Amino acid sequence: MNYKKIFLNKFKYISALILCATQVSVSAFNVSATETVDYAQAAEERKLLPIQSNETADWPEGPAITAEAAILMEANTGTILYAKNIHEELYPASTTKILTCLLAVENASLDDTVTFSQTAVSSVPADGSSMGIDAGESLSLEECLYGIMVGSANEAANAVAEHVAGSIENFVELMNERAAELGCTNTHFNNANGLQDSNHYTSAYDLALISREFFDNELLSKIGNTARYHFTPTATQPDDFYLNNKHKLINGEIAYDGILGGKTGYTDLARETLVTCAEQNGMKLICVVFMDESPAQFTDTVTLFDYGFGNFQAVNVADNETNYIPTDSSFFDSENDIFGSSSSLLEIDESSYIILPKTSDITSTTSTVSFDLTEDETKDTLHIAKINYDYNGVAVGSAYVNAIQSAASSAFTSADTENEDTSDSSPASSQDTIYINIKLVLIIVLIVAAIIIAIIMLHSLFSSYSFSSQRSDRRRMRRRKKEVKKGHNKFKHYD
Repeated sequence: MNYKKIFLNKFKYISALILCATQVSVSAFNVSATETVDYAQAAEERKLLPIQSNETADWPEGPAITAEAAILMEANTGTILYAKNIHEELYPASTTKILTCLLAVENASLDDTVTFSQTAVSSVPADGSSMGIDAGESLSLEECLYGIMVGSANEAANAVAEHVAGSIENFVELMNERAAELGCTNTHFNNANGLQDSNHYTSAYDLALISREFFDNELLSKIGNTARYHFTPTATQPDDFYLNNKHKLINGEIAYDGILGGKTGYTDLARETLVTCAEQNGMKLICVVFMDESPAQFTDTVTLFDYGFGNFQAVNVADNETNYIPTDSSFFDSENDIFGSSSSLLEIDESSYIILPKTSDITSTTSTVSFDLTEDETKDTLHIAKINYDYNGVAVGSAYVNAIQSAASSAFTSADTENEDTSDSSPASSQDTIYINIKLVLIIVLIVAAIIIAIIMLHSLFSSYSFSSQRSDRRRMRRRKKEVKKGHNKFKHYD
């Protein structure tokens, strides 16, 4: 009997049992560890994290919330009212779809037909959000957008990506390019729907920038604020069904005034994510919360909206600024005003406003003037400068300085209209507006003024010289007369 062989076989058997038991124990430990994660406790610990916006002097103190990161931004001015870890790179989950829909309307038509490929449908996990469209079926792009924003349909996001860019990979490149254009610096997208991916991340601040662009689009805002959408059968899609929005501030489960839309998101690692936009009292606020626990993503959002609308105000710059535009009209009287009736050549844009704490006013800010405007800022506008405001180091908005064109237009067009046929009184002709390049007008005025001054100076010089010559001539004439008179008397004396 070969005892050595028997011993080796038993040793192998026992080793295998030990290894198997070890693996089972490790697996059991991992499962147990996953099951025993206390998310509620983790959320309470996150309430202790610092709130960076509270470090600003005389800034209203922001509330402690359970989200890992959160931002409250005024959409029109970009003012950050609340900031908690806003540049931390985190997983956005399905809030990614905000950018997917933005790119869709920027690069395709709503009535485009989007056909769902096998790849678009099969790459979505069975437990992921879906609207149940099969490969080969088609929807309009507009219906796809409702599917994405209302039902968070992952396969619809994939199908739209393929329709817009030819492939999901190409669409991802487009996503990252657009994010960079919008100012995102802590963002990298790797898919169109937000499914978990270690290389797919963004920050609360970056997503707020993307959301500003999204909610600036009236159609997208409408789609993003839809509580329920009905899909009816078509020749390319046979089912009749409804999708319901899970965003509680949109579907009415939590009532809040002024909601303009939003998007939910969730993965095991991202936890609850939420984007919401609301408007009250002339302020349009965007709230982003990352890594929260249900239902705190909604209650934290309400808390931040209450903080923003309750502690801040929109201040119209034209009504309150006194440092830049002269109000004394004595320089421009009715006889000398070259523009007819203007009291100033410049004015502050009436729609410009800044965001300030309710306990302060515009005199609490510091401001700088910039003449370096972008092409978009000057295109089809009369903007010639911009006043940038900050409050204790926080940028709170800006105001454009415009050239006044109405009085100038009437002055420059009045002479032309005298010679025109006034019989044409159609509405179109009565609404025509001629825009004047005020900078060019001012330059011409200065040149003309310089020429006039030069002429006056030359005239004075020549006049002075002429008068001096005439006085010399008169003096010589008087001397000659005296000499002649003396000579005459002399001759008369000897005659």
